[in-house]
Amino acid sequence: MKVAVLVTCINDALFPETGKAVFRLLRRLGVDADFPAAQTCCAQPMVNTGYLDEAVPVVRAFARAFAGYDCVVTPSGSCAGSARHQHGLVARRAGEPLDRGPKVYELSEFLVDVLGVTDVGAYFPHRVTYHPTCHSLRMLGVGDKPLRLLRAVRGLDLAELPAADECCGFGGTFAVKNAETSTAMGADKARHVRGTGAEVLVAGDNSCLLHIGGLLSRQRSGVRVLHLADVLASTEEDA
Repeated sequence: MKVAVLVTCINDALFPETGKAVFRLLRRLGVDADFPAAQTCCAQPMVNTGYLDEAVPVVRAFARAFAGYDCVVTPSGSCAGSARHQHGLVARRAGEPLDRGPKVYELSEFLVDVLGVTDVGAYFPHRVTYHPTCHSLRMLGVGDKPLRLLRAVRGLDLAELPAADECCGFGGTFAVKNAETSTAMGADKARHVRGTGAEVLVAGDNSCLLHIGGLLSRQRSGVRVLHLADVLASTEEDA
């Protein structure tokens, strides 16, 4: 199986350790994944803000970068959702057939559904709570796969997050265009996180963690945020 990793723009720019964690984790599980250097944006920001015509060359570049792979793994439900549900819309608008390229999997989907594992050999001795991001929950339907992976991590104490399925308020440009509403939604999420007594908030999208983490930091809550990949890649040697 020929596997490629879509690291995503936000991880490349702001959270490079998450991309590295994905490769460490996959290597530990026997997957020799590639990083196609030609990869750029998945086109989601353009599609979400209505710039479908401008998204056409970006989707073409995505298809070229990942041509020839059996599947693509990404540490983002948001970007996986865009590739699986928005690229076809862009191609139809351009009047072009979208060749069936490799399926794009969010990380937890790939681990559980493709590799068939939940125990990835991780060790993370901390109290953790998990926020299911909107695209992973609603667009991809990953269900409890991330929770199953977290429950198998040695040393991890998993606390249930109240109102977990409520949006954190980030929503990409929504947070910019509707800042007050976004902040209020994020404040609700941060309050629920603090109520769990968790040391670490985990999610599958660093974009959401950027938003919630900013609020938690300004509140001096002492709660840090980490991507699911960073937790699953952790071992006793890292402790």
